[in-house]
Amino acid sequence: MSDNYNTFLDVEVSLKGKRWVDRLSDNDRNQALAIAQETGMPELLARVLCGRGVAKDNAEQFLNPNLKDLMPDPSTMTDMDKAVDVLVSSIIAKDRVAIFGDYDVDGASSSALLSRFLTALDITNEIYIPDRIFEGYGPNPNAMKTLVDAGAKLIVTVDCGSTSFEALEAANKLGVKLLVIDHHQCGDELPIADAIVNPNRQDDLSDLGTLCAAGVVFMVLVAVQRELRKRSLPVGPNLMEMLDIVALATVCDVVPLIGLNRAFVVKGLNAMRKRKNAGISALSKVSRLDGPIQPYHLGFLLGPRINAGGRIGDAALGSRLLTLEDEYEAEQIAEQLEGLNKERQEIEAVMLEEAINEAEAEIGLGDGPSVLVTARTGWHPGIVGLLASRLKDRFSRPAFAVAFDPSGKGAASGRSISGVDIGKAVRDAVDEGILVKGGGHAMAAGLTIQKDRLGDLRAFFEDALSEQIAKARQSQVTKIDGALTARGANLRFIELLATAGPYGQGHSQPVFAFPNHLIQHSRLVGKDHISLTLKSADGTPLKAIAFRAADEDMGRALMDGQGRHFHFVGTLGTNTWQGRQSVQLRVMDAAPV
Repeated sequence: MSDNYNTFLDVEVSLKGKRWVDRLSDNDRNQALAIAQETGMPELLARVLCGRGVAKDNAEQFLNPNLKDLMPDPSTMTDMDKAVDVLVSSIIAKDRVAIFGDYDVDGASSSALLSRFLTALDITNEIYIPDRIFEGYGPNPNAMKTLVDAGAKLIVTVDCGSTSFEALEAANKLGVKLLVIDHHQCGDELPIADAIVNPNRQDDLSDLGTLCAAGVVFMVLVAVQRELRKRSLPVGPNLMEMLDIVALATVCDVVPLIGLNRAFVVKGLNAMRKRKNAGISALSKVSRLDGPIQPYHLGFLLGPRINAGGRIGDAALGSRLLTLEDEYEAEQIAEQLEGLNKERQEIEAVMLEEAINEAEAEIGLGDGPSVLVTARTGWHPGIVGLLASRLKDRFSRPAFAVAFDPSGKGAASGRSISGVDIGKAVRDAVDEGILVKGGGHAMAAGLTIQKDRLGDLRAFFEDALSEQIAKARQSQVTKIDGALTARGANLRFIELLATAGPYGQGHSQPVFAFPNHLIQHSRLVGKDHISLTLKSADGTPLKAIAFRAADEDMGRALMDGQGRHFHFVGTLGTNTWQGRQSVQLRVMDAAPV
């Protein structure tokens, strides 16, 4: 860590084993002061902006993003004009269109977005979402034949397809038109299709590689509407009103919330709050979502319920829900997803306990492997991604969870820590012949492996990633935006922070330190959460919660710490109870005073 970054509250080793530092360098602090003086905004808000790379000249524009100013010409994307020609010709010909999507939130959202657009133009279309267990990720030859046999003249793959050589070759032989709209990383060689729009293909120079698939679909639809307008043809629905679906996918796919993505979410949340999408409204209702919809609700309430269909139930439920106009039908599907989500939580709890036990045995008394690879026959393959995420958070290193079937074939998901690219490592392992198949992003990856190659995979990861991981883990610091007291953490301040949001990947939630606060009360809630009442020096109380902390060193210290003073670090949010909002601190870390 550079000497320009000052230790915060003199905390060198917290209860989480981290060093606390000021997010801003000396130069950044001067910039933040200049932003505050020139714009009149509070200095703490200026610090938040400066800490996220917002320059002084862009501060006011950043607080009021304009989608029109941030939208590039869609034609800057490779194959965009070809894709527009394919879609417009199919619209004019009234071709039957099949939409092949992925089974996660981004796939469901992308599919629903395209389907709603085509339906508004009176184009017959159907969505096909593969079964995670029986078909796996992406297009397959049998599915292509099924869609063509059902009358499809055009197949559009969304959130998949860029590496589906066999399936697209089979579809080509059947004489159907093919369009791929994707965002996943891929190599120089691409499958044969009429057009492949993917900002992460090697020959795309649009600089739009951070878009989720739904964002790419939206760009395609903007370009299609432009062409339809040129030809004096009906242009279809108001795309601005469909940004609620794009926002949902953008948040849930954990792409950086900067630039165009941030504008999508800001405008999408505005659309979502109008409750025009019957599916999103029904899902909000079963999720018991109180107050205005925030990005947190998308990622932690709505997203998991849509994903539950793809993980353990009918993978097509999520996409169908997002296409519906009928409120009663939307409520029925939302209830189904709610039930599946509860079932998923129960299965996950059992699997997580087994995975943690295995991980702790692997780590033993030392530091253990650089990459955790846990595996078991009988685990549900739809939940391994959740396990990997929990293990990554708990043990501060990349983690994979593998579900083997009785034949010894394993499906796995991995999650990484900042600074470690597991997507490349997985693709390299495929090239080495260790994996049946695999791919992904820097932070998340999926793979298929035979049981007898598991040891080879562990060794490969150790060789390929240990140096990256050691470097990433050495910089285990908590960056802090500023200091507050319980009195300063009020609803007015929360509203002020919201103007610099929404927060998420690449635009992180502001982190604040609360120096020298007393633990007035602490108690266990749920299975492993700790609820706290803190009190500042002037006696002002502040409600706080430490999620999944009961079994950690920090959690035990907080439970035993009633009547003692600690420094706290966390993020601020609101809690709604019986229509009343209050501020809540989500505790990330603590240090005894």
